[in-house]
Amino acid sequence: MIELHLAQPPDVVNAGAGIHGVRGLRDRFRLPDLWQLHLFNYSAELTLLGTTYSVAPGYVSLTPAGTQVQFDYRGRSEHLYAHFRPVVAGDPSYVPVVQDAGAAAPLLSGLLRSAIESSPSGSARTTAEVWTALWRIAELTPATTEAGHPAVSAAISYIEANLAQPLVVPELARLAGVSHNHLTRLFQEETGTTVVAYLRRRRMARARHLLISSTLSIPAIAASVGISDLQAFNKTCRRELGASPRSVRQTSG
Repeated sequence: MIELHLAQPPDVVNAGAGIHGVRGLRDRFRLPDLWQLHLFNYSAELTLLGTTYSVAPGYVSLTPAGTQVQFDYRGRSEHLYAHFRPVVAGDPSYVPVVQDAGAAAPLLSGLLRSAIESSPSGSARTTAEVWTALWRIAELTPATTEAGHPAVSAAISYIEANLAQPLVVPELARLAGVSHNHLTRLFQEETGTTVVAYLRRRRMARARHLLISSTLSIPAIAASVGISDLQAFNKTCRRELGASPRSVRQTSG
C-alpha cells in the first residue's frame, strides 16, 4: 500500500494515451518528481517497489515519484496515463500500487479520456477529471485492506493485483510474513471466508465483468483470471455465477 494525498487537487502535468510494445517488449520509466497513473488496456507484467504484478485490461497502477517501473509487454499495448504531483495536505488514503478497477474501469477510462481531450488548454478541467479518477481509484480498495491485521491486508492486496497468476495459500502466507495456518485463521476471522473462497469469488467477479463488458474470448478470459483449464473455468463459473460462461455473456448481452 502507498500513501496518496487527495485532500487538495493534484498538480496535473500531462495526460495522454501511450502505445508501447511495438519496437521492444520491455520499457523502464522513472519520473523523478512526478507520480504516474496508468489505466491498462492490455495484459503485461510490471515491476515496481520490488514486486512484479500481472496486469490485464481494466487494471490501474499508481507509481510514486522517483520510483522505477519496468513494463514487460506481450505485444502492442495501449494505456491511458496521467502524470501529476499530489499536494501533501490532510489525511492520506492508502492505495495498492496495482489493482483491478473491475466495473469502475469504463468510468475511469471516461474520466481520463476527458482529461486528455481538455489538455492542455483546459487545465482546470484536466485537473478536475484526474482528481476525480484518483478518488475513484482510492475508493476501489476493499475495506478489509484498510484495517485489521496487516497480513490479511497484504494477502488481499497481492490477490487483487495478481488474479491472473497461480496463487496458493502457502505462498500468500510467505508474502504476508506469517505461517499458513496463521493466515488462514486471521483471514477467516476478518473476512468471514477462507482465502481460497475469497480468491475464487474475486476471480469470478472479474470473469463476469469481462464476459459482460468485453469481446475477449472465453479462453482468454479464463486465462486472465488464472484458470487455464476451460473445464475447470466452466465448472467454477456455474458454481459461482449460476450459469456457464456463454450463458452469462448471452444473458447480459
